[in-house]
Amino acid sequence: MQVEYEEFDTIEDIFLYMASAAPPMKNTMPINSYKGYVMAFIPLSPSTGDTYLMIYAKGTLEPGIYEFDVTSKSYKKVEGIERADKNYFISLTPKRNTIADKAIEHL
Repeated sequence: MQVEYEEFDTIEDIFLYMASAAPPMKNTMPINSYKGYVMAFIPLSPSTGDTYLMIYAKGTLEPGIYEFDVTSKSYKKVEGIERADKNYFISLTPKRNTIADKAIEHL
């Protein structure tokens, strides 16, 4: 497995990147808060699954749903997904993430 990295200064920057890279009409995306990093993995070689892009920033998020507004570059924790004009991130804190463990080891 090979991991490429893209580091950002803030969680908002990760959300902005993910919102711009999301397929049209997909406004809900998963994100991990794990071992002091907020991160997402994008497969760069979907057919073989051996190369990933890790997009990350140092920080933490509580598990839950976060509404992100691209215009103001701000997010807030919400109870549900309600608006089509916003992007939503589902923050998960896995007990163990072997891809993240290997990627963090090589930072």
